[in-house]
Amino acid sequence: MSRPKNAPQAKRPRAVLVIAGVLVLEALCLLAFAGWYGYQLAVSTPLSLGGAVFTLVFAVALAVWLLAVGHFFFRGYRWTRSAAMVWQLFVVIIAVPTLQAGLVLAGLGLLLPAAAVLLLLFTKPVLEHTKRLTDGSKTY
Repeated sequence: MSRPKNAPQAKRPRAVLVIAGVLVLEALCLLAFAGWYGYQLAVSTPLSLGGAVFTLVFAVALAVWLLAVGHFFFRGYRWTRSAAMVWQLFVVIIAVPTLQAGLVLAGLGLLLPAAAVLLLLFTKPVLEHTKRLTDGSKTY
């Protein structure tokens, strides 16, 4: 459905751009990991081929899901807030042991964007932006 030419464009809050950007960046990092993992899977023999292939497929599927969440969050769908929040909580769960293991840069690289997204998800402009339930078309 196209927008009329005279319709005013709603300006997205900066927090929405930051959250969508972080989600897309995390998805691209997951795709990069999946590419590296697939390369390593091709050049070496894994202990469990089934487990390794499952991990690869799961990483790609998760990256595609995050790209979809980032896209629909940018468009203002309500369901994306919970998906983004759950993913960021998983990232925090990974970041804390990473920090405790002494990998400070990697831990902060995981923790800081996740904390920023978690804080920004509950700001008033983001809540106002993500009121959309559907795209407005009828489903039969």
